[in-house]
Amino acid sequence: MNPSQTRNRRFVLAERPVGEPDDDTLRLEEEAVPEPGEGQMLLRNVYLSLDPYMRGRMSDAPSYAAPVEIGETMIGGTVSRVVASNLDGFEEGDWVSAFGGWQDYALSDGTGAINMGKSPENPSWALGVLGMPGLTAWAGLTQIGEPQEGETLVVSAASGPVGGTVGQIGKILGCRVVGIAGGPEKNAHVTGTLGFDACVDYKADGFPQALKDACPDGVDIYWENVGGAVFDAVMPLLNPRARVPVCGLISQYNATSLPEGPDRLNLLLGTILRKRMTMRGFIVFDDFGHLYPEFAAQMGAWVREGRVRYREEVIDGLERASEAFRGLLRGEAFGKRVVKLTEA
Repeated sequence: MNPSQTRNRRFVLAERPVGEPDDDTLRLEEEAVPEPGEGQMLLRNVYLSLDPYMRGRMSDAPSYAAPVEIGETMIGGTVSRVVASNLDGFEEGDWVSAFGGWQDYALSDGTGAINMGKSPENPSWALGVLGMPGLTAWAGLTQIGEPQEGETLVVSAASGPVGGTVGQIGKILGCRVVGIAGGPEKNAHVTGTLGFDACVDYKADGFPQALKDACPDGVDIYWENVGGAVFDAVMPLLNPRARVPVCGLISQYNATSLPEGPDRLNLLLGTILRKRMTMRGFIVFDDFGHLYPEFAAQMGAWVREGRVRYREEVIDGLERASEAFRGLLRGEAFGKRVVKLTEA
């Protein structure tokens, strides 16, 4: 559905979810399309990115960023067209990568916005391999993982936009790459299309042993997207001086309490100590945003050359965004999930 030229549909946070978000978490509202003031531009959002971090912004628990307040528009990265501009460097018709949120239209003062020109190729890819997920993969692996030729890299959520890119970069840099994904179709994509050396199905019986068999020389770098039982299977395989970039813990985002079972914190700390491992969490724009120009040049070249492949899953219609987001958290997405709000 194309948006009205006078009415702006937007999803606002209606209540803070306990556990998995549901139909009451977000509310679809309408308001007048805003008018840009001095130093502002009006954006018509064309694509909306759906990302796991959004679950954390629905909560008011202490975090690295302020939560979305009740009644506020849900945040999210967008690729948009400029409708009207009172802002130097942006004019009507320009494509813009911004943070327009879950709505048809947004005002921007240019903060965090990137002008993509009048006719970018594959504009929605600015929300994926050429945007935040791509930068996350490239910077986290090169700056924290520090891959060396011949090392074994294991990547969880390997069919996703970040994990799939991490593994392909690892192959370019000379690593043996083992993915972890859920189900035969995703596993086949990871090895057949993305070029990983192996992929292990975490949903299958005997997953820990299958992962061990796939990593006969242990694990030098583990890319953490998931946590939980997946990390439990990886931890015994980590080699001395292993590096663990901690990108996400999607298995825990809807949890309302700590997992049952024995306390494994001392096991983890002892492993870090004895193996002299490095585990580091990071927030990509805070920690590595200054590397964006280097990333953009390198990733752009790899994509053009076909050395990095990318899978995108497009959901049509803003009204389907909430359902699509819940599916993302349940592991139903296959590739980078974006919502198409309107025709360009």
